[in-house]
Amino acid sequence: MAKPWIGGIDEAGRGPLAGPVALAMVVAPKGFRFRHSELGKIRDSKKLTPRARELWFRYLTTHPRLSWARTYVHPRVIDRINIAKAAHRGARRLAERASPKPHFVYLDGSLALPSSVPHKVVIHGDDRIPVIAAASIIAKVSRDRYMKRKAKKFPRYKFEVHKGYGTRLHIKLLRRYGPSVLHRGSFVDSLI
Repeated sequence: MAKPWIGGIDEAGRGPLAGPVALAMVVAPKGFRFRHSELGKIRDSKKLTPRARELWFRYLTTHPRLSWARTYVHPRVIDRINIAKAAHRGARRLAERASPKPHFVYLDGSLALPSSVPHKVVIHGDDRIPVIAAASIIAKVSRDRYMKRKAKKFPRYKFEVHKGYGTRLHIKLLRRYGPSVLHRGSFVDSLI
């Protein structure tokens, strides 16, 4: 009998002033060991250097025993339904499209899935559950790359520097130029 598949879902970009929230799902055989020959055991994306995240991303997205997917929920949707509901929508989308279908899904923090999907929400799951840590890396790298691409279209905002987060530089540029279509109106209205 084949080992059951376990899924992990995490998001990146819940708090930025601009850009989408990115969600990723990794599906692995139960008991899969997430180890990188150069980096050792997997860790939460927030505890890795950009270089380490890129190395892990390459490992995770090319490993023959792993399946993965990502999705984005864009600012206009975030503004319409709020960030929490937007993140839930992305998690649901990933669970519905997963292939192979996991027998069980672990979610980080405040994400949610319908009760028809066997799952468990784990606070700080990206620190405690390797398959969630894997999803956190894919979500973070995907979102950072997305914002770097958008920086070419909107160079005045310097998205390649701050990735849409509310840094002093970003707020200064936002006040100078006003919001772009990438900005979350519900997040920036009070700042300008």
